Amino acid sequence: MKFPGLVQWGRGVIHHFLLMGSSALLFTAAFPNSLFKEGLPLLAFVAYIPIFILIQEIALPVSVLWGALYGYLSYALFNYWLSVFHPLAGIVVGVIYLTYFAILFPLLKLSEYLFPKKYYILQWLLWLSYEYLRTKGFLGYGYGITGYSQWNMGPLIQIADIGGVWLVSALVVFPSVYLAALYGRWNKERSAFKIGKDVGAAVAWVLALIATLVYGYMRPLNYTGAPVKRLALIQHNADPWRGGLPAYRRNFEVLKRLSLEAIQQEPSLDLVVWSETAFVPRIYWHTTYRDDPESYVLVKELLDFLATQSVPYVIGNDDARLEVNEEGRWERVDYNAVMLFEKGEEQGIYRKIHLVPFTEHFPYKKQLPWVYEALRNADTHFWKKGTEYTVFESSGLRFATPICFEDTFGYLSREFVRRGAEIIVNLTNDAWAHSLACQMQHATMAVFRAVENRRSVVRATASGQTCAIDPNGKITAMGEPFTETYLIAAVPLVSEATLYTAWGDWAAYLFVGAALGGLLLGLVREGHRFLTSSFRRRKIES
Repeated sequence: MKFPGLVQWGRGVIHHFLLMGSSALLFTAAFPNSLFKEGLPLLAFVAYIPIFILIQEIALPVSVLWGALYGYLSYALFNYWLSVFHPLAGIVVGVIYLTYFAILFPLLKLSEYLFPKKYYILQWLLWLSYEYLRTKGFLGYGYGITGYSQWNMGPLIQIADIGGVWLVSALVVFPSVYLAALYGRWNKERSAFKIGKDVGAAVAWVLALIATLVYGYMRPLNYTGAPVKRLALIQHNADPWRGGLPAYRRNFEVLKRLSLEAIQQEPSLDLVVWSETAFVPRIYWHTTYRDDPESYVLVKELLDFLATQSVPYVIGNDDARLEVNEEGRWERVDYNAVMLFEKGEEQGIYRKIHLVPFTEHFPYKKQLPWVYEALRNADTHFWKKGTEYTVFESSGLRFATPICFEDTFGYLSREFVRRGAEIIVNLTNDAWAHSLACQMQHATMAVFRAVENRRSVVRATASGQTCAIDPNGKITAMGEPFTETYLIAAVPLVSEATLYTAWGDWAAYLFVGAALGGLLLGLVREGHRFLTSSFRRRKIES
């Protein structure tokens, strides 16, 4: 027996799987990955063509399924290193993006029904809106924003000082939606196909690209005469949380040795920076309560060492305090913190404001107690959110210290700069991932924080990527990953004002507003057509 219908259906499913898989691979390859350290950024301009062709070929009801499959596959490939942190981490992120794309794909398909001729414009706006909205709220996550793939395309990313990474994404995503739509029309019309119908949008994109490149070549700052500060960025090449007190002591000895070597090489250092929670024993807690004699001894050794130093030190630490909880009882709370020390005395503290969902905080303990307990049982270290946008001042330098994940969000660095920060000093621990791709993906996002605000950015990390980034977004120096090393960065101080620092994510708001407006307009128009045709039909029948 032959089943031609079944065979045809099977071929269609395989074809759609190939489209989905190729788009997921192109997306992954555009960013730093396990095969290409720096990624292949030009692939981002065409990465979504297969997925937009897939959307053309499927029906609205099944777009939910295909969106879910694409979301899970693309982030399983892109963020494969999350499973190293915990087997559930990769699954959780996959499920989150499965859900996002299960919502997005039907909206992209709906665009074809609402605007049969120019649907690709609404698809473009919807994609950009999705990229922005997924960085908001508890689940906010910036990895995989299309614009970040262009981190080393210097002239292309200078427009970030106008509208952030969102303007770069807008430029990069458009070719995929446009070319897929062009293919779709050619596939329908064949011999009657004429490209002239859609040439206006292509011309507009080319003009935007030319304007971007002209701006990109003209805008970069000449900071050769700017004041310079010298910072030592210490990379001790260890996950600071592993191994308990013996490992904490070993890490301290390495941090101390590397710091002294850096000072010996450059006696005129303005600052020494250790990475996120590089020193784990709680400095304030153990000096105040002394409930753990061995930890107190190590803390005292640290403070005694710092007291001998003429250079200020910036240190990541677990800042624990006794505070009154919701039940009115005293309990210990922990903050992921950065402390500034001068001659052994604490001069200021910053507590992490934007915590990593699930792994650093879970605000739904009452609503989802079983999830909270599962996270607790998995040895999750919860932090309390900080509230102050601390700007430190030392050695004639005003600087802010976003912690790890925080440099993936433009709004944080922008707020620090608005409050007077001359340099962004990021402290990171990505050592847990044992992945160069993870570290590169993280570091390349910091490039945009420099361009958006025209400020120098430096990163002191546990195992990489320790680096210095100039105000034009160029990585001027980078330490060898997965080695015990230090990097002495000569950091220019500039005070250039930017539109992004003043107005923030205005471009993203514009895209979201235009997408919502387009959907509403299309639905109203379709509703009006339906009512009008129904009225005419009844009139004819009567």
